[in-house]
Parts: sequence; C-alpha cells; structure tokens
Amino acid sequence: MTHDSNFLPLTQRPAWKALHTHSEQVKDTHLRELFAADPKRGERLVIEIPDLYLDYSKNRITDETLRLLIRLANECQLRERIESMFNGEAINSTEGRAALHTALRAPEGARIMLDGVNVVAEVHAVLDRMSVFAEQLRNRQWLGHTGKPIVNIVNIGIGGSDLGPVMAYEALKSYSQRNLTLRFVSNVDGTDFVEATRDLDPEQTLFIVCSKTFTTLETLTNARAARNWCLQKLGDEQAISRHFVAVSTNAEEVKKFGIDTDNMFGFWDWDGGRYSMDSAIGLSTMIAVGPNHFRAMLEGFHAMDEHFRHTPFERNMPVIMALLKLWYNNFLDAQSVAVFPYCQYLKRFPAYLQQLTMESNGKHVTLEGANVDYQTAPIYWGEPGTNGQHSFFQLLHQGTRLIPCDFIGFYKSLNPLGDQHDLLMANCFAQTEALAFGKTEAEVKAEGTPDWLAPHRSFEGNRPSNTLLLDRLTPRTLGLLVALFEHSVFTQGVIWNIDSFDQWGVELGKALAKKTAGELKGADEPQLDHDSSTNTLIRRYRRFNRGQS
Repeated sequence: MTHDSNFLPLTQRPAWKALHTHSEQVKDTHLRELFAADPKRGERLVIEIPDLYLDYSKNRITDETLRLLIRLANECQLRERIESMFNGEAINSTEGRAALHTALRAPEGARIMLDGVNVVAEVHAVLDRMSVFAEQLRNRQWLGHTGKPIVNIVNIGIGGSDLGPVMAYEALKSYSQRNLTLRFVSNVDGTDFVEATRDLDPEQTLFIVCSKTFTTLETLTNARAARNWCLQKLGDEQAISRHFVAVSTNAEEVKKFGIDTDNMFGFWDWDGGRYSMDSAIGLSTMIAVGPNHFRAMLEGFHAMDEHFRHTPFERNMPVIMALLKLWYNNFLDAQSVAVFPYCQYLKRFPAYLQQLTMESNGKHVTLEGANVDYQTAPIYWGEPGTNGQHSFFQLLHQGTRLIPCDFIGFYKSLNPLGDQHDLLMANCFAQTEALAFGKTEAEVKAEGTPDWLAPHRSFEGNRPSNTLLLDRLTPRTLGLLVALFEHSVFTQGVIWNIDSFDQWGVELGKALAKKTAGELKGADEPQLDHDSSTNTLIRRYRRFNRGQS
C-alpha cells in the first residue's frame, strides 16, 4: 500500500486541533455533571450486538467529543484502511505483507484472493487436518512410540505462539476434555520446562513445537530439551516422530529435528504471531476443546470482523473503544489502561492483551519513518476481579493517576455456587460506579466522619471505565472479545499512522543475546566489547557461575 508523503501530519489535522481545544474545555467536567445533565446517558451511550453489550457512558466525553473523534477517524481514512486490511493489501508496510488474520475465521466457501490464491480454501484445508489430528488424540487413537495412548500435550512456543494458546486454554477450560493434560512452556528458564514435565510420562506425552521459522531461540532451546527428555526414557530416535508435531512453515528444519512433515501444520507470513491463536497455533486449543468448539470460537471472531467492517463508526464497538483510548492517551495524558475480567477463566486475558496492544502499537515512527510527536500505545495491564480490588484498586480510586478501565462481566456463571456470581457482578458494577462518581467530603461528613478524617475517606471520582457484558463465557464469546480488541488496536494504529503488525523492537535484544550467550560459556576468557556495565556483568556471571559448578 502506498502513502502520500505530502499528507497532513496527525497533529496538524483539523479534527486533532479541534480535539485539543475541546479537551481544554471539558477536561475538568465531572461525570457527576454529565449524568445529571442527561438522565438517560447510561441508556444512550451503549452499543449492543448479538452476545455482547458495551456501556461506555462512564467516560469523560460529551457528544461533541465523540463527533470530533469520529471526524478524526474519517480524516485518517480509517474506513479505507479497514477495507485494505480485509482485502489483503500489504498494510504491514515494513515487511511488505498483508495482515490477513481475518481470513483465519472466514467461513468455508468465502473467497479472499491473495496473489491469485484463495487463502480461505488453504485455511480450511489446515483446519480440516487439525480436526482429524485433534480427534485422534481426544479419542486416544494417537499412540506413542511404545504403543501407549498420548494423554499429555505440551505446547512449546513463546510470545504469540504461547500467550494466545494458553489464554484460550484457560478461558475455555470448562469445555476441555479433562482426561487430557495440557501444559505450556515458553520461558527459556529451564525451570519452566522442568516443572511442566516433572510429573509426566514421556511414553504418553506429545509436544507441539510452535515456531513459524523453526529457528526461534527460546522455542527451539525448549524443544531440544523436550527431545532429550523423551530420548532419555524412550531411547530410540524414531520415537520423535510419534511424540512431536510442529506448527511451522520451515519443513526442512522440522524434518531435521526428527518430526514427520506429515505432522507439520502450516500457517502464512500474513498471519502475525499475536494474531494467530485462531490458526494452527491454536492446535492445543482445538485438542483441548474439540474441533466443534474451536470452530464456534472462529464464528465469534468472524461475527466481530463483520461488525467492524460494515457498521457505521457511531455504532462500531471496536472503533468507539479505540477512539476512547486515544482520547485519554493523547488529550487527557493517561499513560496506561487497565482491564478487569470478572471471570476467573479469563485470568490470562490481561497478559494476552499486553502483547496484542503494546507489541502492536509500541512504535515511535510513522509508516513513512518520521518520528511521531504524540504518544502511541499506552501501557496495558490488569488482573481478574475481585482480586485486583484488594491489591491495586486503591490507586485507581484515590491515587493521582488517570487510568481508564475496561470491565468485563457475564450474566451467567459456568460454575454456579450459591449467590457467589451475584456477589461477583455486584462488585463489578459497584467498582465502575465508585470510580465514576466517588464520594465527596461533604457526603462523608454527613455520615458522621470527623473533619480530620474526611479527606482520607473521600473519593474524587471522575475515573472513566467501559463495561462489557456477555451472557456467559463460551468459545463464541471468547472469539468476539479477542477480535474486538484486535480491531480496536488496529484502529488506534491507523490514526497514529503506525504499523501495528511489525515488531522490530524485539529484534535488537535477541541479536545481542545470541552474541552474549557465547560469551557466558567456554573455558577461555572472551574478548568483550560491550559497555563497561555489560562487560562487568558478564565477567561477574562467569566467575560466580563457574565457581558454583
């Protein structure tokens, strides 16, 4: 995709300038005032689509704020960029690739052409192979080298090859086949592998090695550890083909490792790691929950894709959420965003969103390579409710930082236990109310609190939040949620004029680590040419490491 080098810089666009002026006018307006002036605000500032409801009324915005934000999106040609993405244009400009993750969940029979090939047909061919393999494992028809059925599956990956699968497995645990044990290994720290396999039997364990290039340092280091672990018990090199499968595109390296390429599940260069949990990278998810549930998750993804692509921005859930994030980040000086799923199954969702948002939009130059003169991605973090309420909500309520929050709740629990779900959701709703409206000193004093204590017990309020409500956590609703945040991240990237689909920032540290790894081992003292701090750390590590061994 080409870009006109003469286009108006973001901060010079009329809508941006108007938003800057507008923010000065409304920045001190309290949510109490906004709700008092519009008694139906909580019914009006909502978006509802099948299975998902968004209440964004507790945001520090007026109708004019929304009008200007949507005007900015239009000035930045968001609609055209959305179509470019869905049509397979090379919007990942620094790598010359499409970002066509939406094809991973397109229904069978759809046509999305890329370089003369219908990629949807290719996607469904892989999905069909995954389904056959998953059913063999689930039905104990896949036997290990010694003839015992495989009952343990260990996914080895890192980044998008780990965070998506482990988040999905935890989220959909209620739908998983419980006579299968699933584990996930990502950290190159040997502890991760040792603890994941400590109680497993190599004769009944299968490893899924997820690496597009099959050269990722951490993943291949753990894969070799897994190989050695298997061979210590099984002895025979031929065993590898029954205890390892690969999710990769590098057939040569997969074969060299000892994996039968018939058991290699491919994906494509237009499918970025953090956007790949619904590709073959999700093989462990499909094994856990079964092909039917996996395809239901894809249907949820696709439903959100269609909503994002075709709905006017005024009622477009990913667009509105993105514009609100941009409003706080660029005009009200908020530096982070918090997400709170009131669902224990979503305990890994905040970690998943950290990569999705910060790896996608943590960029300092525009698509044209110019330094930005505005903030890009905020810091994303969170914890399931109600745990967060008893650790860091103190700062949200009475601290000095503005931190917009996303709350996620469900009408029904997958594990009803007395009235506990009512209590859980009461906390969810109460927290958004308390953050928004607070409690004045006058209100605190009216309750009998002494004057000296009143400042400590008052709450400023005016802390913004969104609330997302779903019926219950299902494969379909998980797909809806993930795609919602995917498209929200993309929307922000379009307005910031950055590439949301590359990740060059992870490369420098990896390259330096390869060099340093060689310097940490070996009998001879290496010639070091780092800075004085790094040189000293390496020498100190070598001295104490060898002394301990």
